[in-house]
Amino acid sequence: MESTGDTSVPPAADAEVHRRLIYGDESALAEVYTAYGPLVRRIAVRVTHAPAAAEDVAQEVFAQLWSRPYAYDTRRGSLRTWLSMLAHRRAVDWVRSEARHRKHAHADDSALHTVPEPGPGPDETVVDRERSLLLHTALAELPQPQREVVHLAYFAGRTYRQAAVELGIPEGTAKTRLRTALRTLAETLADPPDPALERGA
Repeated sequence: MESTGDTSVPPAADAEVHRRLIYGDESALAEVYTAYGPLVRRIAVRVTHAPAAAEDVAQEVFAQLWSRPYAYDTRRGSLRTWLSMLAHRRAVDWVRSEARHRKHAHADDSALHTVPEPGPGPDETVVDRERSLLLHTALAELPQPQREVVHLAYFAGRTYRQAAVELGIPEGTAKTRLRTALRTLAETLADPPDPALERGA
């Protein structure tokens, strides 16, 4: 049967797949890649806005699972959630690295000009990427319980009820964590006051 997205491994099977990974079973890695590869790439594309970079992020995520299977703890959540959070973290690292490269390249380019050019508006792609970085950095700073619910709701397409089942928590708790996380994100991402307006005496 064809699937439009990822074909999740049942939570009960996570421990068995994990055990096989620890013993170096390559078929276990292939199963996990088939099940969660689309999810990992989807998350990476949302953060990086670059399909090629998302592919690199996916390779890094599954390489880490293969080389360090002990990093995943079956008692702390599903393999799906762990992989989605790892994909998010790796993608944010990529965006930060790109931002540093752009900054250095811009500084080098500016040094070649003897006459400074009048400042054109910022490139929209750069602005979009910086906004995305702000959002995902704010998300990464949420407490882990809130971050897990947000990941499942917005990156894995779960309802808060489905997230509650997957995380093994009451529905009310999942709803509260999601609401609190969204409020925190909204406050964190609110435009800061203009320093010029605050200059007084």
